[in-house]
Amino acid sequence: MTYAYLGPEGTFTQTALRRLLPTVPPDREPAHRPFPSVAAALEAALRGECDAAVVPLENSVRGVVPATMDQLASAKMHINAEVEVPVSFALMAAEGDVEEVTVVHSHPHALGQCEDWLRTRLPGARTRTAASTAAAAREVAEAGLPGHAAIAAAPAAGLYGLRILATGLGREAGAVTRFVSVAPRWSHPARTARERTSLLVSLGAAGPDLVPDVLNEFRTLGIALSWIQSWPTGRALGSYHLFLDVDGHIDTRPLRLAMAAVEARGLEVRFLGSYPRWSAAAG
Repeated sequence: MTYAYLGPEGTFTQTALRRLLPTVPPDREPAHRPFPSVAAALEAALRGECDAAVVPLENSVRGVVPATMDQLASAKMHINAEVEVPVSFALMAAEGDVEEVTVVHSHPHALGQCEDWLRTRLPGARTRTAASTAAAAREVAEAGLPGHAAIAAAPAAGLYGLRILATGLGREAGAVTRFVSVAPRWSHPARTARERTSLLVSLGAAGPDLVPDVLNEFRTLGIALSWIQSWPTGRALGSYHLFLDVDGHIDTRPLRLAMAAVEARGLEVRFLGSYPRWSAAAG
């Protein structure tokens, strides 16, 4: 198996990838291929250049990741696994102290999660976006410019020869990012006692008016919903897809009945995957 992921080395996505993969003999170690963006990693899996892509889906502070949502909504991609990774940030630079930092590089999600700290500790610093937190660390290390620092995961400092100037930058100490492994085909992961199924409902011209009816079809059959997210189709204002995560496997009768009931309303329901729900004990 070859896995695409948001690189370079040292990203939270790489941490997620390592958590997802089972322990295998060294001679069968899966190949990990870093890509410069979430979209590029997803495209590599879609084209068959890689077997799957591990990408961030949502963050507990900053919400969903647009590139992942767009690809799931527009392409025939399936989710085969999920993992949650705690997210904590460090400020790192080649030299100097916190007070000397004038430019901060990082991914937009990381900058957003650290905006309170930046406003308090570095109110005059400018920010520059990077494709990933690890890419920001690499850019700062390669440029070697005084006053430039990166916000990234603490291990990135060691990877790129930087000094950690401060830790605990995030707005929420318990911030978590949910990552998913996606591929053009659903791989039928081994069944467990904790199953999650992801679905995409196209609401059509009726738009948000039908959301309560859609949700009720699952509730009446005793199916718990763990995630609900609307996403624009891009066709017109008020035109949405509805992402749903529900408890249970696609092969269970109640879930099949609920999907059929939604389709009977004239709506398209696309199956995105059934896979084991992540738990803290698993990580």
